[in-house]
Amino acid sequence: MSEQVVSLSYPKQYLRLAVGAIFFLPGLIFASWASRIATIQQTLHLSDAGLGAILFSIPVGLMLSLPFAGWFISHIGSRKLAIIGLLVYAIALVGLGAAPTVPLLITCMVLYGFASNTVNIAVNTQAVATEKIYGKPIMASFHGLWSLAGFGGAAIGTLMIGKSIIPLHHFVLIFTAIMIGLAICQRYLLDDSTPAEVGPAFVLPDRPLIKLGIIAFCSLICEGAMFDWSVIYFKKVLNAEGAWMGAGYTCFMCTMAMGRFVADWFAARFGLKQILQLSGLLTASGLMVAVIFPHLYTAMLGFLLVGFGVSSVVPMVYSVAGRSKTMSPGMALAAVSTIGFVGFLIGPPVIGFVAQAFSLRMSFILIAVMGLCVTGISSKVKL
Repeated sequence: MSEQVVSLSYPKQYLRLAVGAIFFLPGLIFASWASRIATIQQTLHLSDAGLGAILFSIPVGLMLSLPFAGWFISHIGSRKLAIIGLLVYAIALVGLGAAPTVPLLITCMVLYGFASNTVNIAVNTQAVATEKIYGKPIMASFHGLWSLAGFGGAAIGTLMIGKSIIPLHHFVLIFTAIMIGLAICQRYLLDDSTPAEVGPAFVLPDRPLIKLGIIAFCSLICEGAMFDWSVIYFKKVLNAEGAWMGAGYTCFMCTMAMGRFVADWFAARFGLKQILQLSGLLTASGLMVAVIFPHLYTAMLGFLLVGFGVSSVVPMVYSVAGRSKTMSPGMALAAVSTIGFVGFLIGPPVIGFVAQAFSLRMSFILIAVMGLCVTGISSKVKL
């Protein structure tokens, strides 16, 4: 993003609201899809193994987007990329609801994954620029809006299921809401499409960016584990029944959202390094509480701590990466996001392998080590 593009013809609060909206909207898309996976599985008569294999199409699409994201940012700017990406993301959501066959579903999933990461990098680039204008940490609050949209999208999905509304009609409704929101907020986003000396489409990240990527990698392993294994942990290790199986996941999601709304204040008061160090310790401590004391309420407490621990790591890392002196904000974010997302991808299957070889509790100890790595590496990074 060009450093010259800092003057606004409207109050900066409008910019913050607009950027907050383009964080909320993709969160709504993500949660809407997640809430209807089981319905689509039933409609297409997919087995659990078949669904698992098909779901891998989304990270495939995401990985395919990584080589292009930096190029898109540098040539058309994050504002246009966010608008186009959100449009494609919403269209892909409708496609997921309309797909009558597995091959078409896979195609839409690849497009969905491609668009989701493109939007992720574009909106975070806008957030970095907004944070520069405000001159104080505000990145985590934007990510908090994404989490808040997750709750809203899940609630809408539950309502749609209760009313027996098919996914296609549900997703068309969400598409309409996305288009209305985008039409309102797009005019207030920072226009960074002015041609500049954009340089090559891809540059190897320097050592500080690699370290930031590794911090994101370790934290996203923990975050991915909570998404994919928290319910299983409560079911198999704690022998939780009924709604209690989801208690750990709910605790984690609540504190992750809450943590993102307060992380900026703490970062401004105590510094990014201290927040990252504390985040790693909270993550490790929460997981160890759940492992050492495998009982319902102690595990819930542990998962509450894990939610607070992972909440601010990725937003803070993105904030620092966006201020890179060696790469443009968009390309720096693409580089860090590439390294970090590998952790999100490999974490859940590695946990499965460790659980199969030893136990699920042992695999959670491995995740706790990743939390300690966040603390250790953050201590050595200049922030």
